[in-house]
Amino acid sequence: MTNQTTQFIDTFRQEADELLAEIEQTVLELEAQPNDQENVNKLFRAMHTIKGSGSMFGFDEIAAFSHHVETALDKVRSGTVTVNKAMIDLILLSRDHIQTLLQSAETGSPVDQTAAEQIIRGLEAATRSRPGEKERKSIKEDAGGVEQVYRIRFAPLPDFGNSGVDPADILNELCSLGDCQVVPQTEKISAAQQQEQSYPAWDITLTTRHDENAIRDVFIFVQDFCRITIAPIEAAETYDLDSPVPLLGEILVERGDVAPGDIEEVMGGRKKIGELLVKSGKVSPDKIASALKEQKIIDQRRAAAKAATIRVPSEKLDHLVNLVGELVITQARLSQVAQNISDMELAGPVEEVERLTAELRDVVLNIRMLPIGTTFSKFKRLVRDLADTLGKEIELVTEGAETELDKTVIERLNDPLVHLIRNCIDHGIEPPDQRSAKGKPATGMIRLSAAHQGAEVIITIQDDGKGLDPVLIREKSIEKGLMAPDAKLSEKEIQALIFAPGFSTAEQVTNVSGRGVGMDVVKREIDSLGGGVEISSKKDLGTTIRLSLPLTLAIIDGLLVKVDANFFVLPLSMIEECVELTQAQARTTHGRNMIPVRGELVPFIRLREFFDLPGIAPEIEHIAIVQVEDLRVGIVVDHIIGDHQTVIKSLGKVYQNAEGVSGATIMGDGTVALILDIPELVRKADQEEEELIAAGK
Repeated sequence: MTNQTTQFIDTFRQEADELLAEIEQTVLELEAQPNDQENVNKLFRAMHTIKGSGSMFGFDEIAAFSHHVETALDKVRSGTVTVNKAMIDLILLSRDHIQTLLQSAETGSPVDQTAAEQIIRGLEAATRSRPGEKERKSIKEDAGGVEQVYRIRFAPLPDFGNSGVDPADILNELCSLGDCQVVPQTEKISAAQQQEQSYPAWDITLTTRHDENAIRDVFIFVQDFCRITIAPIEAAETYDLDSPVPLLGEILVERGDVAPGDIEEVMGGRKKIGELLVKSGKVSPDKIASALKEQKIIDQRRAAAKAATIRVPSEKLDHLVNLVGELVITQARLSQVAQNISDMELAGPVEEVERLTAELRDVVLNIRMLPIGTTFSKFKRLVRDLADTLGKEIELVTEGAETELDKTVIERLNDPLVHLIRNCIDHGIEPPDQRSAKGKPATGMIRLSAAHQGAEVIITIQDDGKGLDPVLIREKSIEKGLMAPDAKLSEKEIQALIFAPGFSTAEQVTNVSGRGVGMDVVKREIDSLGGGVEISSKKDLGTTIRLSLPLTLAIIDGLLVKVDANFFVLPLSMIEECVELTQAQARTTHGRNMIPVRGELVPFIRLREFFDLPGIAPEIEHIAIVQVEDLRVGIVVDHIIGDHQTVIKSLGKVYQNAEGVSGATIMGDGTVALILDIPELVRKADQEEEELIAAGK
């Protein structure tokens, strides 16, 4: 297999994945609006593309199966089959089976042929003609069908051979749509080209009852390898028997074979239409000039739009981000060397490099940003299928789909969101009869929204279900040993217990929930992303879960601090303010590590004590006040150095489980600074404090 063939197959797989995602989203939209003909056409074209491309690149099993689905969709498109729940289910199952076939082709795993046969039988049964249907369809076509004449020019480009399609197949498929007159145009093929695999252009006159979309579908696999023009000439019902037959010159100009100027020259040098309009006083020269400029601008914008986007493998993008990260580190070293040299001639170029590096960093990170709507759209299918399994009626509403987030964050966010939405469906939303008894609408609602907030993205999952029962949570927590029977916790602290490993309020284990695995995974994954989770709930009113996530995991703005000879970086987005801590103030805390800040007692953590670092604290220490969920906490350090553009480097295997540390970065002089995991740091310090209290210290 050649590299070019492999590249085409990889491209087919990428496009097939995109088409399958589009099919799933379109089917769900069609279920909500069964009479939306545009969505029906979109489904048909997507399945037609998968079938043709699959056949072209050797995915014969996919092509054969897709043909059955395409046939069913064609009947839906023609109006002989109506869209109902059974048809929607079959199309979704077909989409899933094609996805399985794609994965099988890549991994070599076997495919259950029984499932394919059941889907095909289901499609045949759903679209089987009923007695008298053919007659009714024929009457409908005779009464309302319009026979239209189209002028088509099919001109293959020099690289048409790379498409893998025989032009004869294209022409034969066109002829199957109606009366077809084909005339090849061979005058532009040179003798040298004739010896190679070159193709003429073809002029086709097609008389058909099919619309223009059906004609364009014929060219759907070769549209990038040829120039195609399709123009309607006239419909049979619009004939004016008294009008003259179009002149030969008019037809040639309309087809683009000759310019109007050529006709004018031959016919006696008649002037251009603009000149004639100006001469007749119908319009001013300025308006003609303006119209010509507008025409030119539209042409330029359309040409630019065609080349506005390119497809780049994510591996190349990740490599680019890594290189930019190394460039940022090198630039920091260069700036530090220039600062030590104190050379004015060197200072200017170094500052320019610093500015360009920062600009390049921002541009590259923006390239990695993707709209979160690509993830949101996947959950419509999840909600539909799971609600159907549990006998519930649930509507998913999404907001802020255009909110952008780093590609890596979006990928790692998928599993936590799946857990949260499944919990909303299973535990939150009540069955229709229970909701009606409570005076609620029978259909429950889950709202999934995203919005930017400073340097973070806030994702909210909200349902209008039964909410959390603090009494039940307390009982289950005591039963599972997650809290002492005499522990006094606030309602919010009780609600937070649902994130404890092994916690579940389900009465029995099902294929949806009940094993106590899920919410703790959510908490752990969001924490590992440097984010946070908040929960609020009211019984019988619903539950809201709020996820706060960093925009990117590659390069962040941090606050560089120092304890003894050790450097640390605190994420700048979490820091509210910095204050001083004198030894006299520290003595007044009586060892309880609390300090008044703006009229509020703020607990603080000494990094020197937490990491057991040597040395003596200076007379004046510094506290960085951070916000962790609803709690303000101080991080005590010896010195605050200042802002630092931080390239995040993962820790080695030996240090991956280090508490309170999420990564590391390399400073300008080559020194390694640890990036602190603030939420983990606070939790660990809180746990140690509780242990001291329990020990009576």
